[in-house]
Amino acid sequence: MSKKTPILPLLTGSFGWLLVSTGLIIGSFFSLIYLPNWLITPKPQLLATTKLAKPDNVLSATAELNDGRAEIIANFLERYNSPLKPYAHFGQVFVDISDRYSFDFRLLPAIAMQESNLCKTAPAGTFNCLGFGIHKRGTLAFPSYEANFERAGKELKANYINIGLTTPEQIMRKYTPSSNGSWADSVNQWMAEMRYDDKQAGRDNEADANVMEFAK
Repeated sequence: MSKKTPILPLLTGSFGWLLVSTGLIIGSFFSLIYLPNWLITPKPQLLATTKLAKPDNVLSATAELNDGRAEIIANFLERYNSPLKPYAHFGQVFVDISDRYSFDFRLLPAIAMQESNLCKTAPAGTFNCLGFGIHKRGTLAFPSYEANFERAGKELKANYINIGLTTPEQIMRKYTPSSNGSWADSVNQWMAEMRYDDKQAGRDNEADANVMEFAK
């Protein structure tokens, strides 16, 4: 007669494995619930004005992560105590005009810095911060700063950029032909400063800018 295998040990063994498996599943579930937040919370993206290890990437990161162009201009205006207040408003004005006429958002504030120290020395009562229409025959006046920037943006696009004048050096030869080169040097420096959102980095990395670089 064949020997029968005891049933109890088999049941006990199967039941034991069932308990172990159930315990593992429950343990995994609770470990996910109580897992420390720093392990499961995604890291925040870089802010628009974060200084990266390679400064050349600052504005490309801005475009990808969140449009910080108006903030960069606002920082520039505040850094030099410009009368263009509120800074956030005029930062957005410059961005809107550059988008409307498709050129680099840094161009107009850089010219304003060169021509009038960001509107501090604009001819009284003219709201003309860009040296636009100022010559021996008189000075072109505008009803507001916004009107000045709008008209200058439109003219720069139509009569300079669209005919191939796409660097401060090239624009200078028509915009202010009497300059010995210092006009373009300064505009390039201010554009570099806004690229890095940093005064010293602008001085250290000045180069002849392409005014279509960040055009939309």
